[in-house]
Amino acid sequence: MTLDPVGLEVMGHAFASIAEEMGLVLIHSALSPNIRERRDCSAALFDPDGEMIAQAAHIPVHLGALAESVAAVRALAPRPGDVFILNDPYTGGSHLPDLTVIGAIELDGRVGGYSAVRAHHSDVGGAQAGSMPAGAREIFAEGIILPPVRWTPEVERLLLANVRTPEARRGDLAAQRAAVERGGEGLRALVARYGGEGVRTAARDLIEYAERRTRAALAKVAATGLRATDWLEGDGVDDVDLPITVRVDIRDGVFHADFTGTAPAARGNVNCPLAVTRAAVLFVVRTLLPEDVPTNGGVQRALRVAAPEGCLVHARYPSAVAAGNVETSQRIADTVLLALANGGIPVPAQGQGTMNNVTFGGGAWTYYETIGGGQGASREANGPSGVHVGMSNTRNTPVEVLELECPLRVRAYALRRGSGGVGKWVGGEGVIREFEALAPMELSVLAERRRHAARGVAGGASGAPGRTLLNGAALPPKVGARLEPGDVLRIETPGGGGWGPNPFRARIEQ
Repeated sequence: MTLDPVGLEVMGHAFASIAEEMGLVLIHSALSPNIRERRDCSAALFDPDGEMIAQAAHIPVHLGALAESVAAVRALAPRPGDVFILNDPYTGGSHLPDLTVIGAIELDGRVGGYSAVRAHHSDVGGAQAGSMPAGAREIFAEGIILPPVRWTPEVERLLLANVRTPEARRGDLAAQRAAVERGGEGLRALVARYGGEGVRTAARDLIEYAERRTRAALAKVAATGLRATDWLEGDGVDDVDLPITVRVDIRDGVFHADFTGTAPAARGNVNCPLAVTRAAVLFVVRTLLPEDVPTNGGVQRALRVAAPEGCLVHARYPSAVAAGNVETSQRIADTVLLALANGGIPVPAQGQGTMNNVTFGGGAWTYYETIGGGQGASREANGPSGVHVGMSNTRNTPVEVLELECPLRVRAYALRRGSGGVGKWVGGEGVIREFEALAPMELSVLAERRRHAARGVAGGASGAPGRTLLNGAALPPKVGARLEPGDVLRIETPGGGGWGPNPFRARIEQ
């Protein structure tokens, strides 16, 4: 039996509400500000075959790669009720701070689906507090590596013995387990109401519906041989530009992205596994679809991604990848959007294209946050200011929470006026955020768009590049440092690109 349109709508919201409730349980139960306040976490529900049924409106770089995590768990022949944990980027993970917990949901004595949550933990061990070291050359420097394993008390003790903040990690992990359990409860409640066959049919129909809608939307977009290149600004070891090159073809309702010509894997940690690359391309595809298309495994069926093995965007073990998940994913999305813009497809101008990752740590505390900036303008509106763009969808940490939790003082927090690119529609403005150290601590910054600004589209101007300053001196985009009390770190995030020629300038030239 196939659902009618009303039934699809009802069941689509029912599945999505389970994922959203999972996310709320995690957010409201977590101890760390990064999950509780910034909401650096994601939740989704999968069918027994490992296809996503529904997701919460969380973080694209998390959600787009979660199917790989579920596939890695399914390969272990899970039993009903088993709970797994993993973070290995080369076996279903994204980068090591993202701990993923997956539950095999029991339905009538069988595995009836999977509930999955991913959350960024502010420390998972490694060479530097916060587990985001700017100069890491191998993944071993970035933290403890967990392949997909059944979550037992022994595994948890092993994990907590390798982190700097075990009590905070224990609390956040308990919140993740509770979220996964809530996903199982929600699916069982649906089965109790509609029956197992009805729920399975609804999940299948929703995935197939999303695939049909995605292919139909892409079939209307003419794209053959669209190319673009954009650059990463160093890798934390070598401060040279690294090209990311893509060719986009959209044919027969399928989006093809080929990254042949991209730089080889870097010595630093800007590399990313293919799952992250696929997540970034999936984000772009989603921006081309009508808002009412469900975001589930059906959308991914219309996506093909190719990249030479061992290159920057298809890294091989044991390449370091901490910045690949947060920065390279942004550049991949920007490069694919630029290729579409080069082909005349009406996409927004580039946004800040970075997460401006800042990590502090000392002794028994760690702190991590990403900082918003300017989004690119579109053909119908100015770009929003001070937001997380692209592959991120988090919040900024409230000043009061940051100062309460850590020996830091926020000296400035404001929009960076005039940083958006001008045009018919103006790019969004970046953010100024200034931290003063109140105790000795380690610092790591992973950022982009310090040299290459967010480009405008259709004659719009580029946004202002970002800046990272320590006591007034400019720092490279990716850097680690030791701070002493009184040192001041100032982050000025990039502005978004403008869209269309500036009408006021045109009048002056006339």
